[in-house]
Amino acid sequence: MKIVILGLSYTSSWGNGHATTYRALIRELGARGHEIVFLERDVPWYAEHRDAPSAQPPTRIILYKDFGELRTRHTRTVRGADLVIVGSYVPEGVKVGDWVLENAEGVSAFYDIDTPVTLAQLRQNACTYLRADQIEKYQLYLSFTGGPTLRDLEEEWGSPMARPLYCSVDPKSYFPERQKRRWELGYLGTYSADRQTTLEHLLAATARRCGAARFAVAGSMYPENITWPANVERIAHLAPAQHRSFYNRQRFTLNVTRADMIAAGYSPSVRLFEAAACGTPIISDAWAGLEELFEPGREIIIARSTEDVIETLRRMTPAEVDEMGRAARARVLAEHTAAHRAAELERHLQQLNCVLT
Repeated sequence: MKIVILGLSYTSSWGNGHATTYRALIRELGARGHEIVFLERDVPWYAEHRDAPSAQPPTRIILYKDFGELRTRHTRTVRGADLVIVGSYVPEGVKVGDWVLENAEGVSAFYDIDTPVTLAQLRQNACTYLRADQIEKYQLYLSFTGGPTLRDLEEEWGSPMARPLYCSVDPKSYFPERQKRRWELGYLGTYSADRQTTLEHLLAATARRCGAARFAVAGSMYPENITWPANVERIAHLAPAQHRSFYNRQRFTLNVTRADMIAAGYSPSVRLFEAAACGTPIISDAWAGLEELFEPGREIIIARSTEDVIETLRRMTPAEVDEMGRAARARVLAEHTAAHRAAELERHLQQLNCVLT
C-alpha cells in the first residue's frame, strides 16, 4: 500500500510521546512492504530538538511550513494514497482533516494517540485538531484507548469503525542490559498537571521517607517552582536513545496516568511497554483494563498510596524483582511490539475490504 500519515511529529520526541510511536509503526509497515510518506509541520520547538534516526527508503519524512504549503505541494500525494492517516494534535488538524476528507481517494483514518483527552475536549467544544462531525467521515478511527471507549466512538460519535491501535515498543531498542543500579525508583514522562499529584504521592513522598535510597524523575516542561526531595535526581530531557539505559539503571520504574485516561481506562502508556521490554519491574497507578495488559502481582505492581510503594520496595527480594521483570518482558514481546501493531493495522483495513498490495 501507499500510506500517507500526517502526524504531530516524527523528527522530535521532545515533550511528546507521538514520535516514538510513529517511528516504530512506520518502520514495521515499511518492513512489510508498504510505502510511507510522513508529513510533519515544521515548528521551532521540534526543530531545536531533532532526535530521529534516518528513515529507510521508500519511507519519506517531509516537513512543511504551513497549511498552504501542505495543500499546494501534497494534494496529489494524498489523492494517490491507499490509506491516509491524520493524527491527533496535528497543528490546524481540523483544517487538515477537511482537506484530507475532501481529497483522499483511498481509506481515510484518524489516529488518536490521545483519545480520552480528545473526547473530553470535544464535549467542551475545545478541540483544535478534530471536529465532532469529522468522526463519522473518517472511515476508520484508530485509538490509543480500547475498551468501552471504542463502543462510544461508534454509538455516540458516529464512527463507522473504531478499533484499538495501542502504542508499542521496538524490542531492538529496548532490552535488558547489565548496568549498575543507580535508582531505587524512577519515572520518565513529560510534566502534566493532572499527573503531578500522583507523582508526588507515589515517588516524591516515598523518597522523603526513604532518605537513604535514590530516585529519579526525567522529562521536560516541569515548573521550576516544584520542590523535589534531595534524593530525587531531576533530568530535564532524555532522548529515546537514552531511555533503555535509564530503565536498566532502575530497580523499579513508575507509571503514572493522566486523569482523562484513568477515567476511560484501557489507555496504556508507551512507557509501560518500554520499561517492560527492558525487564524493569513496573509500579503503576490503577485504572480499568490494566489487568488485561499485565497480570497484577506477577507482571506488574499496582500502587494506590505511598505506603504501597514503600512496602513493595522493602518486601520484594532481588530474585522476585528479576522474575517480575522477566515475566513483563515476555508479555510485551508476545503482544505489544511495533510488529504486532503493523499487523493489527492491516487486519483493521482488511475489515474495510481493502486490498493490500
